[in-house]
Amino acid sequence: MQKPSHHGGKNVLIDLTPQPLAFDHQATTPCAEEVIEAMAPYWSDHWGNPSSRQHRLGLKASAAVSLARNQLAACLAITPEQIVFTSGATEANNLALLGRARACGHGHLISVASEHRAVLDPLRQLEREGFSVTLLKPGRDGLITAKQLEEAVTSNTILVSVMAANNEIGVLQPLNALAAICQANSIPFHCDAAQAFGHIPFQPDALGLDLVSLSAHKLYGPKGIGALVIKNEIALTPLQWGGGQEHELRAGTLPTPLVVGFAAAARLALVDLESRAVRLRSLRDQLWAGLKQNLPQIQLNGSLEPRLPHNLNITVPGINGSRLHRALRPHLACSSGSACSRGEPSHVLQAIGHSLRDAEASLRLSLGRTTSERDIDAAIQLITSTIHALNP
Repeated sequence: MQKPSHHGGKNVLIDLTPQPLAFDHQATTPCAEEVIEAMAPYWSDHWGNPSSRQHRLGLKASAAVSLARNQLAACLAITPEQIVFTSGATEANNLALLGRARACGHGHLISVASEHRAVLDPLRQLEREGFSVTLLKPGRDGLITAKQLEEAVTSNTILVSVMAANNEIGVLQPLNALAAICQANSIPFHCDAAQAFGHIPFQPDALGLDLVSLSAHKLYGPKGIGALVIKNEIALTPLQWGGGQEHELRAGTLPTPLVVGFAAAARLALVDLESRAVRLRSLRDQLWAGLKQNLPQIQLNGSLEPRLPHNLNITVPGINGSRLHRALRPHLACSSGSACSRGEPSHVLQAIGHSLRDAEASLRLSLGRTTSERDIDAAIQLITSTIHALNP
């Protein structure tokens, strides 16, 4: 609802519609105030091109990028030279998968059927180019095992790609055990960590990872910036050419404000990572307990542990998913799957054994820094009343 207001002799419309409860923080997060402040000078005062080092403006921007690279590397406990900035985790995934495969020329890749489309779609492209791909099927808990990976490895395997934390059901894959299999067979291990970094302790070298995709906007940073972490000995073919930036692997002028914002968001995330995880896990468990008490028929998707502390994914059997989401939409911001799924039924839920109908009748509820107990209580009441109304 909008109400006209007179301001300075002009009619101004003020939106009085209550804001929906925000339970879709895995799709994206708002930029933290500290991140906005860190980026501010590089939109205007320090507007130089970091590749133009012949004058002060360019040198200022170059120094800012260098500092941000060092700061981000410190957050990951790696060397700055391992970081290649990209436009986001999707580009990083493409560079890792396509770049590795094309550098090898032929071979076999292994991944998981519940991966993000930013991994599955490049793998389909590689199949069109003549590479072979094996997708491991997760259990009902959403997890794969080291034994599954070990049995899938062949003498021709050139890359394994397994995400750290699932973007829909939040489960955490056993990266250390999987990395041990890869290391024993001298196979590079890639990990999409867009949902993990900034929310759980995450250090690529300690986990045995060779390639890692990151995104800033999942951890209260800006959209449009991410990174691929690359161990020095991993050969990749670039996806684009034209300037030699980013170690000859990713041509194009770096967006200095976004790079600075990414580093600021990463540093901020580590400051409250532990306390935030404890608080959000408690709120998440409160949400699950309240919903389960009111709606005994609902099902939890994926293992409750190990799981991201801010994720809850549920299915409401026997209800029409389209009607459910349509009824909730004005009051609750949540999703039935990935933000990149265009509203299609979740392939992740189907991969763990759900029918198409049940996949449609599912809710991904993801909490954030601003989520309060009042929000949890309101969400429980809203979801309960909506489901009772749709299925009396």
